[in-house]
Amino acid sequence: MVTDRPPGHLGVVRFAGLTAVPWRNGGGLTRVVASAGGSREQGFDWRISLADVNKPGPFSSYPGVDRIITVVEGEAMVLVVDGVEHVLGLHEPLSFDGESQASCRRLAGPVRDLNVMTRRDRLSATLAIRDLSQTRPIAVDGGQVLVLLSGSAVVVGADGSRAGLALLDAVCPSGEHMRLVEGSGRAAVVRIQEHSHTCAADLLPGTANPR
Repeated sequence: MVTDRPPGHLGVVRFAGLTAVPWRNGGGLTRVVASAGGSREQGFDWRISLADVNKPGPFSSYPGVDRIITVVEGEAMVLVVDGVEHVLGLHEPLSFDGESQASCRRLAGPVRDLNVMTRRDRLSATLAIRDLSQTRPIAVDGGQVLVLLSGSAVVVGADGSRAGLALLDAVCPSGEHMRLVEGSGRAAVVRIQEHSHTCAADLLPGTANPR
């Protein structure tokens, strides 16, 4: 069994190594986990990021973009989207249009959330909260990104190489590669798809655009 390959060989993106970029409004920080594209106005075709929300305030507008937001640390967060109030508990995804008037109205304390954004004209995304298991690992392919939300986990490559995951570490396989993630706790599994087929674009760390 091969055990000495570096974590990057397995598509592991370490949360501890992500760059935190302050928002323009001073209300928080964004760390980009993975993204693709960049030739368009928003600077991405799709992007997955983690955000620290420190105080209530408005979200930036992203015309033509679909968003999914999920609280991954902290207490509930109250979002108002086009005048409708949504109470987001831990690990409860909410989807909305990027051009909507959205704001965080109330916080019970600092919150960290997982954000998924896709260009509506060619891509779509889904986010599932999955329970991890030692006996039934989660398979992650090149069109998916897995983020560890709680517990502990190990990612296993096709050659038997293994790497441990810390909280909020991500697994981002490239191309046709498949990775298995086993352990205990919960994970968010994001699938990015083109409208006609699964997106197999390279998963690249990006430069965060403030919320």
